[in-house]
Amino acid sequence: MKLYSLDDVHTLAPQDVRSLYKNYVNPGLENILYSFAAGEDLVDYAEGVWLHYRDGRKVLDVSGGIGVLTLGHNHPRILKARTQYQAQKRMEVHKTIFSPEMAALSHNLAQLLPQDLDYPYFCNSGAEAVEGAMKMAYKCHDGKRKHILHAGDSFHGKLLGSGGMTNVLEQSFKFPTIPGIKSFQLNSLESVQELVRKLRQPNGDSDIYAIICEPFNAITLTAATDEFLSGLRKICDEEDILLILDEVFCGWCKTGNLFRFMDSDVVPDILTTSKALGGGKSSISAYIARKRVLKKAYGSASTATLHSTTYNGFGEECITALEAINVMVEDDFVGKSRALETLVREKGRALAAKYPEQIEQIRGAGGLHGVFLTQKENLLQSLLAKLPVKMLQDQRFIAKITVASVVDWLYRKHDIFTFFNNNRDVGVLFSPSLVITPEETNLFFEALDATLDHGLFKVTAEFFKRKIIKTIS
Repeated sequence: MKLYSLDDVHTLAPQDVRSLYKNYVNPGLENILYSFAAGEDLVDYAEGVWLHYRDGRKVLDVSGGIGVLTLGHNHPRILKARTQYQAQKRMEVHKTIFSPEMAALSHNLAQLLPQDLDYPYFCNSGAEAVEGAMKMAYKCHDGKRKHILHAGDSFHGKLLGSGGMTNVLEQSFKFPTIPGIKSFQLNSLESVQELVRKLRQPNGDSDIYAIICEPFNAITLTAATDEFLSGLRKICDEEDILLILDEVFCGWCKTGNLFRFMDSDVVPDILTTSKALGGGKSSISAYIARKRVLKKAYGSASTATLHSTTYNGFGEECITALEAINVMVEDDFVGKSRALETLVREKGRALAAKYPEQIEQIRGAGGLHGVFLTQKENLLQSLLAKLPVKMLQDQRFIAKITVASVVDWLYRKHDIFTFFNNNRDVGVLFSPSLVITPEETNLFFEALDATLDHGLFKVTAEFFKRKIIKTIS
């Protein structure tokens, strides 16, 4: 029997890690990760927006940790808060004892959020926060209503309940879910109103207990309009339906405000948040309820523990989130996000004007943007002829291989690490930590400029020969 020590872990060679993934993690995941050049290397350490490799290579990370790294890698204040907490041997578990860490974090959230969004419950993942919000909304109606509505193009998580309200093309298998889920079209109040008219109880009351919506969808890079959110709020008020706004990804300055919904005059009944809340070091999420909702659902001694989890409000997780929030407020991350949006739009317009035949669209907000490339299928026919028929059944294959090629090229040729979204539109994502400087932002756009100047077909052909053919051979 071989057990690795801590020292062993950081001396493993890339091929050893790949082998361990294949044999003990997931062979399918190993195959996906190795399909990109970044899967061939191991990072030694990371700081700010930079990845430092064992061979001395330095790579600019504009992936933002898929929403987690708003403060960048290993922010010094986050590290200090956690190491200080550990050195002081603070107690983590507070199940039957008051927790000052959880109390202070709850207070700080209430100070930042509008009106009476004052009562958070802290859990571990975004999907868990969504599940908790759904459960609270259901309890608010004492189980007497059967339906919950969500937008057709949405991402709320991959658990059974949240997964039933997630509609992305990467979900290739249909799992069972909770009953009563119905979908509407984002930014179409008529589609919501039609469902509200139909879903009635015999006495005429609404049979909908909640409507959940993302103010900004990070998968499609599409925003709910202020008018649409106001319309949802009006419907919910008239029909006694709870409005849940899911800001797991787009919250915490990601799209130009502290939370996206704060661009409007709408206040949800329940808000979900995670990702940046953990400061890049803590797995923490929350669903935050207005006072009347909390009191009605779980506000008595007999109902206060109807929802509980093992890791709720762990001390070190809470102080990490508390310090992350303080950093974002004190260092004006809202201002950073808006300034970054201005710069990205300026650079994006120039790039789109220079390469009108290669760039179809650049869209996004704050620090979350996508570059969507033009697909020229005729140029790839000779490459496609070499592929198994099963691969060609994916109608987005050309878009996926083109964007994957650009992501791979940026990493190998220009020391830029990013990723791409995988939905109906497939684009190269620029979603950096908000600690990125204008000079570092320019590095990304200069690298993308050089990549497009080389030519999408050449970039794709090289990736095809280097990775795709090798994989299927």
